[in-house]
Amino acid sequence: MMNGLPYAPRGRVIGLLGGSFDPPHAGHVHITQEALKRFGLDEVWWLVSPGNPLKDHGPADLGRRMAAARAIMDHPQVKVSDFEAHAGTRYTARTIMALQAACPQTRFVWLMGADNLAQFHLWKDWREIASRVPIGVLARPGDRIAGRTGKAARVMRQARLHPRASHLLGRSTAPAWCFVNLPMHDASSSEIRAKGRWR
Repeated sequence: MMNGLPYAPRGRVIGLLGGSFDPPHAGHVHITQEALKRFGLDEVWWLVSPGNPLKDHGPADLGRRMAAARAIMDHPQVKVSDFEAHAGTRYTARTIMALQAACPQTRFVWLMGADNLAQFHLWKDWREIASRVPIGVLARPGDRIAGRTGKAARVMRQARLHPRASHLLGRSTAPAWCFVNLPMHDASSSEIRAKGRWR
């Protein structure tokens, strides 16, 4: 893995799950496995970020989070990467641009929980993200309605795929997005930190 970039065979459809993973937990594993099944993906890359621009406090050491992510997400179709640290990108739009430049023969799909869809319009250059890659949205506890009725969902409503067509997302041309409901898994990084089981 050179410069944090996993090997990407030509023509692969790769889901990107970005975040601080502070810490990674069974909920991340759950949505990753569901994304592989539902969105027609060949692989998923976990992009462990140096830090989240929307959060006031920095996460735990990157090396520690990378090691924890690799320990919990042991799957042949999933790779854990610190590409953002190597590329010097802090925002998702820039990360996607850098990945597409580095892997022009690869199709990427951005993955997010429904909680992130609800605040997607606050992300820097969020329309640029939507124009570059399809987006797979996975419902999480308590966030189904807020995500589907938020500003970004309303703006992108014409580009939405029906859940029954979710397997086509990986081969769709952006803008395209699909919202799927999952069996619920309520693990959260903030709750784990609050209980003192991480720091």
